[in-house]
Order: sequence, then C-alpha cells, then structure tokens
Amino acid sequence: MEVKGTIYRIAGPVVTVIDVPTKMYDVVKIGNEGLMGEVIGIEGDKSTIQVYEDTSGIAPGEPVENTGMPLSVELGPGLLESIYDGIQRPLPVLMEMMKSDFIERGVAAPGLDRTRKWEFTPVATVGTEVKGGDIIGTVPETHIEHKIMVPPNVSGVVDDIKSGSFKVTDCVCKLADGTELTLM
Repeated sequence: MEVKGTIYRIAGPVVTVIDVPTKMYDVVKIGNEGLMGEVIGIEGDKSTIQVYEDTSGIAPGEPVENTGMPLSVELGPGLLESIYDGIQRPLPVLMEMMKSDFIERGVAAPGLDRTRKWEFTPVATVGTEVKGGDIIGTVPETHIEHKIMVPPNVSGVVDDIKSGSFKVTDCVCKLADGTELTLM
C-alpha cells in the first residue's frame, strides 16, 4: 500500500515529511527521483526520514511515497558472489547500467540476479509437513551451500518438489494449499 505526502524540511540526509501516515522503519521514497529513506521518528503529522542517498537538489513540496514496508534485503543464491552498497544495490550491475563508476541517485536494481540458474537439490519429500525455517533443499555457491528454507509464517504439506537448475524466482516446491516456494 503506497501513501503519498510531501517534503516539509530538509537538513542534509534527514528529511521531514507531512501528510503521509507512517510507522517506524517504513521505507519511504523521497522527491521526484524516489530516493530511498527510512522513517526514524514520528511526531504528530510529521515524520523524520533518514535518506540513504545524496539529498542535494530536492526541495520542500516534492512528493513523498510511503511503501508501507520495512527496509529488507533479498537472500538466496548469488548473494555471496556480488558486491553491494549499504542498501543491497549490486554495484557491478549498477556500474554496467550507468556505464560509469558513479551511481546516479534513485537508481535501483534487484539484489539477486533474476536470469542466472542455480542447481537445487531437495531434502524435503512429497508429503513432508514443513513450517517456517525448515530446510527444503540446498544450492551450492562458491564453497558454501545455501540452505533453502520455508519463509516465516508459512507452513503446510509438500505437494510437489523438484530438483534441477532454477532461477531464484522459479517455483521449486509447492505446498498442498498452492503456496509456491522459490530459491529466494
């Protein structure tokens, strides 16, 4: 759910916004460029945002968008072989996108490569009852073996599970209720 408001005040990387309902630690997109920030304080109708990019050039009155989501990162195969900045933007991918060593403000890319395939070996079997944190299989990356786990707050009985080569977004396991589990 995205809720919009406006910039009220800017002081370096700290921005105060109004007219946008927030809760602590929500990720907020700031200004016309959609700079990433996080709610660090709330007082009345004003929210204080820590912006993780250079704020020069943004001005009061520019739009603010609350994503309603906390700051999070993607976990899965490919994480160990890339280099990231502090908000999990893959630097080699951004360098290729920008054709430069400098990252433009507001630019983003997924933390994990959506095109590369990884070899998945299941350890769970059809009929196994699983819950959040249970390991359903493994994927090797470098000398590390990723444990592919059931996400928190998900549970059910394994209806189908496959071995083979998959992208991080491909379904590798389906639960009886239709929930699909991926490598990320």
